[in-house]
Formats: sequence, structure tokens, C-alpha cells
Amino acid sequence: MPRKYQTSIGSFTRKSSFFWAALGATVGLANLWQFPYLASQHGGGLFILLYLACLLLVTLPLMVTETVFGRHARHGIVLAMAGYVKTAGSHPLWRLAGPLSIVAAFLVLSFTVVFGGIVLAYIFYGATGQFGGSGEHSAGRVLTNLVADPGNYREFMAWHVFFLLLVVLVSVRGVVSGVERSVRILVPFTLMLMVGLFLLSVAGGQVGAGVEQILESRPEQLGFGSIRAAFFHAFYTLGLGMGVWAIFGAYAAPGTRLKRSILAVVLMDTLFAIGAGLMMFSVAGGGLDSERGFGLLFVSLPDTLSVLPYSQAIIAAVFLLVVLIVWATSIALLEPLVGWFREWVGAPRRFSVGVMAIGVWLAGLATLFSFNLWSEYHPAGASLFRWLELISGGILIPLVGILISAFTGWCLTRKYANLLLGHATAPLRKYWYWVLRFVVPLVVAWIGLQYTVFSLANVCETSHSAIWCGRDQSVIEDQPVQDEPRGGDIQYDNE
Repeated sequence: MPRKYQTSIGSFTRKSSFFWAALGATVGLANLWQFPYLASQHGGGLFILLYLACLLLVTLPLMVTETVFGRHARHGIVLAMAGYVKTAGSHPLWRLAGPLSIVAAFLVLSFTVVFGGIVLAYIFYGATGQFGGSGEHSAGRVLTNLVADPGNYREFMAWHVFFLLLVVLVSVRGVVSGVERSVRILVPFTLMLMVGLFLLSVAGGQVGAGVEQILESRPEQLGFGSIRAAFFHAFYTLGLGMGVWAIFGAYAAPGTRLKRSILAVVLMDTLFAIGAGLMMFSVAGGGLDSERGFGLLFVSLPDTLSVLPYSQAIIAAVFLLVVLIVWATSIALLEPLVGWFREWVGAPRRFSVGVMAIGVWLAGLATLFSFNLWSEYHPAGASLFRWLELISGGILIPLVGILISAFTGWCLTRKYANLLLGHATAPLRKYWYWVLRFVVPLVVAWIGLQYTVFSLANVCETSHSAIWCGRDQSVIEDQPVQDEPRGGDIQYDNE
């Protein structure tokens, strides 16, 4: 392995850059379209406490492990895992955690940029007053015309390419001039914009609706479903299992306090999710009760905002916030792909970014066309997007989490694992090691299995052609959600 603080693929120049880059990777769409709903339906403030407990039990130990793997090896996840498996003298199959991470990042990025294109279009539509709240100007009709109309797919493709170019323009400039500089500007500006929108909602006098939905404790709403929802949200919304934390660990500047930075990222991400929920429910005056997911962000929210004074500016500002979030997430997801390609073939960064961008664009077309031109094409009963989502969220990401945690807990010696962890108190070392050994693999396996079951059941809600679908399918209320909608053809013509 290379010497400490030496990496051939780039390094940050400031200690705080790791924090900003990691925060940009973790603050995703689920903070806007999933967390507010979960908090409102599962006990408000009590759900937030439950979510934090799930973070401490599963997410934080796995985040720290992925990060220190990258930092100690000074490589992306593929070469890092290969080096650790060789050092431990373990079976070569453990190395699969690296390539599977890259495939997961590739698939998730491919459909993330598609939805980034939708968000970009919404900024334009909002600023030009195309949301009218009803009829042809309802957000549902606007969304259908953009996404699901087979005759209008070229406009959808144009927004898709536009957003991908924004990501590429940052990445192609390099780790320091591109990624580091952009996240140090982009992420703080996103936070300031969110605070500004929240203050606007407070000035509107409806903040009570947000506090009631998000922060007020309602013990009667807590149940096993609440625990399940908290675990799912804690695992799927922080960029685990895709090599992001490993590559940022490799980039981290000398002297960066990784464990403290990771804890700060998790807390800030939670505060952002709470603030986003307060902002959305406050602006809407409580009009978004029981709304979540894709429909909340792209249909209900624009329709609700369109009746407010200065609605054009407000809608444009809200979706500017959203596009900044997706932009930062996409920049982070592209990094493990570029780092892996550079280490694999020794190619210059510009060439590597170009190759990966073309691949992401081509893969993204499968998602894009599954909403319009290929909307009737359902291999094995599901659209291409649903299969991409199921493979990444239900199989690859959990499998990577299981492999990394089990490898650390069962294949590495306690001494070597403590060396990777770095400075920590004895109780923290023991907690981290034993949680990775016994708790994380089992919990992540359960999460992945539940995600797969829910995804397959969701296919049956709209189509019974799949072989696993029976005649009667019940609606599953709290299926796990990543930072993407729960796939399928987008049809909101009747809104």
C-alpha cells in the first residue's frame, strides 16, 4: 500500500473539505420527500430520536469503516479492499465489496441525473409561471407532459444532458479545483438557501403546522413499522455501499479528524432533514399531510406553492434548493467511478470523467425511456427503472455493507482493525468492532431483504404480470426509499 497521505488520484488541501464533501453526499432528496412524511406519520419528535438511535447502531460504524478503509489505503474502495484482503490472507471473494460498490454507484448515479434533469426543468417552469394549481397548469399535468409523453421525450433528454453536464463540468476540473472548491461553495450556499426558505415560512405565520407535524411527540404512532422505517432511512440516505466514503477518506487532508467529521455530518444531515420538513409543512400550511415521495416533491408541493403570493419566485427558489442537493449528490457519486477508472487503467482525469459520464448517460436513458417510449416494456413484470432500483437498493448496497462489516469483524485482527480506526477510546473501539461483527451484518441483511420484498410487492400494485404477484396485493405503507422515487411509469394526468 502507498505511504500515508499519498494518493495517485488526488487529495483535498483543507481539513474541512472532507466535511463539506461528505455533507453534500448525504443530504439527498430523501431529506425532502421521505423524512418529513416519516416523521409526521411515526411519532414526530419520537421518530427523530429513534432515527438517531438507528444511526448510532448501524450507520455510523459502517460509515467510519468505509472512510478509514479509504484513508489508510489512500485508494478507492476497489484497490483498498484488495489490499486489505491480501493483508488479512482472506478468501478473494471478500474483494467483491469493491467492484460491487462501483456498480451500485454507477446505477444510482444513472437515475439520479435523470431526476436532476426534472428538477432543473421545474426551476424553469416555476420561474416562468407554468404551475397554475389546476387544469392544464397543474403540476401533475406539467410533469406528465415532460416525463411520460412519448412525443416529448427529446425535451426530457435535453434536461437530462444539461444536468449531467453540470456534474461533469465540476468533476473534470479535478479534486482540488473542481470537487473541493465546488463543495466548499455549493453546500454552504444550499444550507443558507434552506435557512432563508425556512425563515420565509416563519414570516408567513404558518410555522406551527410544521412544528406539529415534525417535532411534536405522538407516542401512539410508534410501532414496529416505525423502527423499520427508521432503519431503512438511516441506511439508505447516507451514501453507504457505493464507495463514496472510501474515496473521500482517501482524499482527506492530513490531520482531518474523520470520526468527529463523520459525526458532524450525520448530525447536520439530520438537522437539514428536520429543517426541510419544517419548511415544507410550514409553507404549505399543513396541506401536505400524508404526502411523500415523488408525488410530494413534483406534484403536491408545486400545486400548493402556486397559490401563494410571489409563487413564481418561491417555486423557483425551492427547486433551486433541490437542484443544488441533487447536484452535490451526483458530484459525490461520480468520484468513486472516476477514481476507480483512473486506478484501473491509469488514464488522465479528464478522459476518465468523459468515459464515466458517457456510460452514466447511456445507462440513464434506460430510466428516462422507461417513463415514456419504453413505458409498455416490462421485462419480468417491471420497468427497467424498477429493476435498476431493485438491483442497486435491494441487492448491491446491502451486500456491500454486509461484506465490509463482516470482513472487518471476522477477518481482520483486533490489532489491525484498531490501527485502521485510529485514535479512539477503548469503549469506542470495542463497540465499533463488536457491532460490525455481530449487529451490522444481520441488520443490513434484514434491511436488504425487506427492501427487495417491498420493491417486488410495489411492482404488483401496478402490474400483476410478474410471476411472484398474486391476485390480491396489499399496499405497503412504509417501504424503504432511497433518494429516488419508487420507480414505474409516471402518470399524473388526472391531477
